[in-house]
Formats: sequence, C-alpha cells, structure tokens
Amino acid sequence: MPSGARSSASPEAPPVLLPYQQRLLACRDNVVVYEKSRRIGVSWTAACAAVTTSAASRDASGTDTLYIGYNLEMAREFIDDCAFWARHLAAFAGQVPKVEEFVFREDDPDGERAIQAFRIRFASGFEIVALSSRPRSLRGKQGFVVIDEAAFHEDLPGLLKAAMAMLIWGGRVWVISTHNGAGNPFHDLVEDVRAGRRPYTIFRTTFREAVAEGLYRRICLRLGKRWSGEEERRWVESFYAEYGDDAAEELDVIPALGTGLWLPRATIVQCMHRKCELVHLALPDGFVHEPQDYRRGFVESWFEAEIAPRIAGLDAGKRTFAGGDFGRSGHLTVISIGQPDGGMLPVPLMVELRNCPFSEQRWLLFAILDAVPRFAGGAFDARGLGAQISEETMQRYGSGRILEVKASREWYRTVMPRLKAMFEDRTILLPVDDDVVADLRAIRVDKGVAVIPETQYRSLRGGFRHADAAASLALLVHAVEEARGPIEFRSSGIRRAGATAFDEGATFELDGMGRARRSRGLSLAELREYGL
Repeated sequence: MPSGARSSASPEAPPVLLPYQQRLLACRDNVVVYEKSRRIGVSWTAACAAVTTSAASRDASGTDTLYIGYNLEMAREFIDDCAFWARHLAAFAGQVPKVEEFVFREDDPDGERAIQAFRIRFASGFEIVALSSRPRSLRGKQGFVVIDEAAFHEDLPGLLKAAMAMLIWGGRVWVISTHNGAGNPFHDLVEDVRAGRRPYTIFRTTFREAVAEGLYRRICLRLGKRWSGEEERRWVESFYAEYGDDAAEELDVIPALGTGLWLPRATIVQCMHRKCELVHLALPDGFVHEPQDYRRGFVESWFEAEIAPRIAGLDAGKRTFAGGDFGRSGHLTVISIGQPDGGMLPVPLMVELRNCPFSEQRWLLFAILDAVPRFAGGAFDARGLGAQISEETMQRYGSGRILEVKASREWYRTVMPRLKAMFEDRTILLPVDDDVVADLRAIRVDKGVAVIPETQYRSLRGGFRHADAAASLALLVHAVEEARGPIEFRSSGIRRAGATAFDEGATFELDGMGRARRSRGLSLAELREYGL
C-alpha cells in the first residue's frame, strides 16, 4: 500500500480526500497524465483543484480553469462538483456564486457554432468554464486545463497540441482517463510518458487500489451505510462480475488488445553496432569442484585477457553504469555496461557467464565495476539466485549507487516503455549478436505490460536462455534513470535574470542521461489551509 494510505480495514472514517486524491491535488507539475479506473473520484478531485486555482487571487497564482469533457452530462457534473467544493473549502466558502449556463461560441471551418457550456465566476476575477466538446477556441485561452476521459475524445492529439500552448505563460494541463484500447492516442500518451519521451508526471490508480485506500468506506459514509470488510469484498466482487470481460480495462487499468510481440527483429537489429562487444565465458560442469585457488586464478586470467583490454577502451571521460541479471546453470548471468552520451546510451560491453560458480561471479562483477571509468551506479536482479550477489554489491559500493531490483509487474510497467523507446528512437547501441536479438524478441506483452515470460529456449552457443540479456538491458536502463551516484559539477556563480528553475522550495535530481527532474507539491500547511 502506498505510503500514507489508510487501510480499508480500519474503523476510522476516511479523510475528505483519499490518499490517491491527495497525491493528485498536491502535485504542482505542469502536465499530469492520470490513467484510472472507473468511478474512483479523480474527476471530483480535479474539481477541487479547479476551485483552489480559480477562486484564488492573482497574487496567489489564481487563474481560469477550462474543463473539457466529451458530453454535456460530464460538463454539468463537473461544474456541480466545483460548486460543492466552493461551498465547503474553508478558504473560499464566502465567495460561492450560482452556476451559470451559457452558450460558448467557437470558430469552425464551416463557420461559427454554439456550444452549450456551464460557468462559475469567483470574486477573484477568474472563472471555471466546463464545455461538452473540443473547442478550437482553446487556443485563445489561458490557465488550468482539465481534459477528462481523454481516451474518448475525437481528436486528442489536436486537443493536447492546443492545450500545451498554455504552458508558455504558466498554465497547467491535466489529462485524465480510463483506457479505451491499446491503440488509442491516450494509451500512446501514457507509453510516451513512461518511456521518457514526454517530461510529464504520471499517476495510475486501479479500482482495487482505490478501495484499499478507502473508496468503499467513503461511499458507505456518504450513503449512511455501516461499513464491514465482508460487505466491501462482496461489493468489489459485484463490480468485477458486472464488468465481466471488460473489467481488466475498466477497473484494472489494462488497455484492451494488449497482448503479443513487443519488439520486431528489424527494430532491434538497427540498434546493433560493431563497436559494441559481447564476451562469453562457459565453464564445464566440474569447474565448481576445482580448488578455490585454481578457480580464482582461472577467472583472473580470463578477466585480464578478455575483459580488461575492452574496459581500457571505454571512454574515460564518461560516467559508467551497469545492469546485471544473475543465473547459475539453467540461466545465464549477463552484465551490461553502458556509458550515456547525451541522448544516446551505447552499451560497449556485455559480459555473459554460463555455469560460473557464485564466488567467481562475484569476483568478476567486482573486478568489472572497480575497473570501469567513473562508475556511477548499477541495478542488479535481487530475486532468487541474485539476492546475495546484489546485496553484497550494494554493501561494497553503497545504496546510493546500487539498486537491488526485485522485478514486479509494476517495475516492468515503468521500465520497459523506456527501454522500448530507446530501440524505436535508435538511442541505444548494442553488440551484434543473434542471442541478444532472441532475448529481446522473447519479451511479450501480457495484459498491457511488457514482461519476461517464464520460458526457456536454446542458445546458439549451447545451453538454454531465458531473455537474460534483455533483463540485463532493462536493469541497465533502470540504473541510468534511477541510480544516484556522485555527480561532478562546478557553479559559475552567475544567476541569470528570470531564471526561476531554482526557486525556493524546488528540488532537483540528475539522472544518468544528464536530465534534471523537479518536484514541487503543496505543503501540508497549504492542504490544511484549504480545509483538506
């Protein structure tokens, strides 16, 4: 359960806004994309955000809010929710006007047309306008835009293009929706955000997650019903039964038709380069029974002959990252070494070990990480066989540089779109190797998430594989994105006029690709000021 979540088994009444709603309201990032289950109150939270934005004065960063739904009923419901929040928020309860119904006129290629709309005006001078269709006049507006049920709009890309222009003058955009198929523009937007192609903030809440954070308890409180855990379970089961085959998309936030091949061969091959190398070591079954001095001497000699010269050829001026997936006899150990260069991620070295004893695997991993230039961070498989080696690596190099990864469905959901985007954009370079191609092609999309299936297949070098190179590359990408090793910088001491990126209260991080990340949310005091 997310930090701060309140268990639905607790006898306490939930807060006005449930934890997932609080996290959304607290977000002050420019663009938010929210993939959600049906009827969990995300649009209701957007109404709260609209009131706190438009009822505030200009000095308090107030601005107009423009809500775009895909039908008239949505527009009316949203404006009613805004009226509710305006009446009940402590900071704005004294300035609640009535809801106005009016005609919004927009320019159409065939002439002017009228759209029925709803509005609330505030004493601040700002207003909330709720429309029932995609207005071209959005281009002439400024403020906070909420695009609701985005997957069901006729021209979401065009609507987004118009809305994003508002960011220039300090506007914000929220794009909220349930899914409407894997081929829908909203799903494409979600994948682009997860892949890092678009620098937006993403939220995701399933029906079960919302219930775990108090949704059913809130419904019971509103309806005057007595809550019980058994009734909650029956209520959840009834909803899943009602949606039937559509439950995965409508409730579990899994876009339909999302099963099949992940990467075609041509996309993989175009990212392979002769300057990147793969080094393979296969040891005989009896090697594990050899004396320790013999085993250590053998791998040391192999390292000096095969690995050290290749490491010496790495760019000494660039930071180095590593991703490692561990196996013993049935699976391979693959260590991928990457050196980010601007927007590119060359993988100049991949080390593949078959049937290598654990003690020698650990020695080789440490020898590699000690030798590479400017080692900045790594991510290593911490499940099963990899648990001990990844833990010892973390102890040796520090938790800031080493990520111990127990790959879950949510981890795949976050990392795999980034890896895929690198292949599609040709920003990753790999060794030319047919087994690596086979590993990447083994990845499958299962219920909308790219995962490594529990299947084995024969390697061209003998033995079996299990997408080991693909797992190693995914871990490498995760390390580049998330590992926080020491970084070097020098300040010029010059503060440029108008440079607001380092305002007080802002926090920044640099990922392995050199990209800055910023996070600024509402403080606890600000939430209390609004009566939340």
